[in-house]
Amino acid sequence: MIEAPTKCGVVAVIGAPNAGKSTLVNQLVGQKVAITSSKAQTTRARMLGIALFANVQMILVDTPGIFEPRRRLDRAMVNAAWEGANSADAILLIVDPIKQRRSELEPLLEALEKRPERKILVLNKVDKTKKEPLLELAQEMSQRMDFEEVFFVSALTGDGVAEMKEALAETMPEGVWMYPEDQVSDVSERLLAAEITREQLYRQLHDELPYDSAVRPELYQHRPDGSLEIHQQILVARESQRAIVLGKGGARIKAIGEAARMELAELLGVKVHLFLHVKHADKWSEDKEMFEETGLDWVR
Repeated sequence: MIEAPTKCGVVAVIGAPNAGKSTLVNQLVGQKVAITSSKAQTTRARMLGIALFANVQMILVDTPGIFEPRRRLDRAMVNAAWEGANSADAILLIVDPIKQRRSELEPLLEALEKRPERKILVLNKVDKTKKEPLLELAQEMSQRMDFEEVFFVSALTGDGVAEMKEALAETMPEGVWMYPEDQVSDVSERLLAAEITREQLYRQLHDELPYDSAVRPELYQHRPDGSLEIHQQILVARESQRAIVLGKGGARIKAIGEAARMELAELLGVKVHLFLHVKHADKWSEDKEMFEETGLDWVR
């Protein structure tokens, strides 16, 4: 029996902030490789998720949401998003049909029109949207741009994702796999650990903590007993935010640390000792070293 040749391709996942890109990438990979949050612009750096289907390996580029940049951090994130789309075998445009955000969608569509890559429309959140408005939006978007395919999915529940994954796999070019079969992401465990803590920051503090906070990895080492010791620094832009993160009697940071520690232990399969401390650094988003540590390119 002759085995089918292997295929390998790159799929860029783009869209407006909070459209569900990271959740969709996690579904396609089959496990968590990117953090998610209801807070817009959660994803900052360009990260790869690696999905397998039969003899096909798909390199999923989970990009930051594309929006109008105002600060250096914003510019770096938008640059990372478009770089992720360069030379991709397909670009998935993820659209939230509930919010739609036409002001954010229009510049995206204009930029996509000029790109040579295959373009695929993915309407997300079908579990929360009525059928008629979804079909109307799909027709409207298809008239606006010549998408090769349109998929209706729920990144949260997984509805329609398996069918989309199979269809994507069929279109990937022949080639050797770029990563080992058991690798699911290009993100180091050290950076993933910092991202999971940042996810808990957003989840537990919601609107109390502005978007401009960060988690800086400090120490990541295995103890002789096989457990993992992790030290991280939470950076906030104002001194008043430091008290918010700490909480009364340190209760909030303890809860953040406990939730992150439990998730990391489950994800990595070892006992985790996580130590957090909070630092006020009003200009952290202008720190070149900080950019590099979180996977972003320094832009002027």
